[in-house]
Amino acid sequence: MSVKSVAARVFAAYIDKKTQRWSRNPVKSQQDVFKKLLKVAGNTAFAKAHSFSSIKTHQDFVNQVPIRDYEDLKPFVDRVVAGESGVLWPGKPLYFAKTSGTTSGAKYIPLTKESMPEHIKAARNAILSYIHETGTSKFVDGKMIFLQGSPEMEEQNGIQLGRLSGIVAHYVPDYLQKNRMPSWETNCIEDWETKVESVIDETIPESMSVISGIPSWLQMYFERIVARTGKKVGDVFPELDLLIYGGVNFEPYKSKFRSLLGRDIDSIELFPASEGFFAYQDKQSEKGMLLLLDAGIFYEFIPADQFHEENPLRLTIADVEIGVNYVMIISTTAGLWAYNIGDTIAFTNTSPYRVVVTGRIKHYISASGEHVIGKEVEEAMKATVEEHGLLINEFTVAPQLETPPGELPYHEWLIEMDEIPTEQGLAGFNETLDLQMRQQNSYYDDLIKGKVLQPLKITILKTGAFQEYMKSIGKLGGQNKLPRLSNDRKIAGFFEKL
Repeated sequence: MSVKSVAARVFAAYIDKKTQRWSRNPVKSQQDVFKKLLKVAGNTAFAKAHSFSSIKTHQDFVNQVPIRDYEDLKPFVDRVVAGESGVLWPGKPLYFAKTSGTTSGAKYIPLTKESMPEHIKAARNAILSYIHETGTSKFVDGKMIFLQGSPEMEEQNGIQLGRLSGIVAHYVPDYLQKNRMPSWETNCIEDWETKVESVIDETIPESMSVISGIPSWLQMYFERIVARTGKKVGDVFPELDLLIYGGVNFEPYKSKFRSLLGRDIDSIELFPASEGFFAYQDKQSEKGMLLLLDAGIFYEFIPADQFHEENPLRLTIADVEIGVNYVMIISTTAGLWAYNIGDTIAFTNTSPYRVVVTGRIKHYISASGEHVIGKEVEEAMKATVEEHGLLINEFTVAPQLETPPGELPYHEWLIEMDEIPTEQGLAGFNETLDLQMRQQNSYYDDLIKGKVLQPLKITILKTGAFQEYMKSIGKLGGQNKLPRLSNDRKIAGFFEKL
């Protein structure tokens, strides 16, 4: 066993003790974060506009600081982007993480000297937690892929600007630099398909032990390795021990990954975003990720079914319940206040607090009042795939309301799979999937029974179809994710035109 491997185990034990201290005192941990945020930011323009000096309790905060998404916070962010100091947080940010997807174009998410280290610490601790639990540390001696966006930066009014994953690339510790892949030059390639081929060129000859990325990118990478070598990924990389992934639910990908790898390997799920690093999987045997309650983020939770009410209930960590779908609201050391990141979560445990990501508050189907969410379609697909033994690459769901006279509306499932089943097999798959959806969502079941909706229909797409769609909107690769469902036919409409 190498010195690095032994040191990793010792450090992992030390970090585990620190984690135990705050996770066993969750309410106090959050109260401490809340008080510190208000105190440190007390002289900012935002604090003065919202009378932070008079906030003593969480209810005061609720009364004085409304929920905001990026569009609502944008007037303050624009002042920071213009170079003004002390607007949302003391001083100026170190970086802006530039992302896309809002109605007004790019988002500029601030990263400060207080918030940036928390991103790095959480990613590190996720791996150390795995080492401490399993006793496995040999992989630290092998090659590791941490594929990121381009680490090249721009500057705007004295503040560095780039993608979060590219910014993080500048913080890879020295002891991992020799193990880290791909090369800096390859990471700087902007075109995603060119980048993947270059990554394959560099990694195939190496002894890869850890591969990290979002599942859709990992799948593309694995598929192209299999196509190039004619071997399973697990045979190409016999030392591969660990997958690290985040951003989307991994369950729908599991069967496909097992097929591409040729064997099972351990994995660590992460919950990172430009706005903060919120949680990581701390136990291989437990469902859910450990919510980070001492990392400079104060959390509030709004029951998803109340979110669109005028004054929805805003709960703290002390008040949440297991199994309820919540919209997660954050206030952070980056100067985001009562900020809606758009993700919905559910708690799987409250000792310690663990969460699963259930979807996006704006990604749902309720064209007929069914209130279907991402978690439900993913669970239905997972159960159906397991029953029928099919391998799904990707899928998305959309309502179809424009049907011929006499035909009821329905949910259309657009699915990409490598091997298309027989007509009889597809009919059975369709029937099982609809039954699973009816079990997942009682509103959907009632609408089927009441003849408001007809059972779902499946449209099989050719291999690579979803990659074509993501490329058409300029979001192929990187941290971009395909929505599992939508309440309109914008995505479905792309495939109708093909």
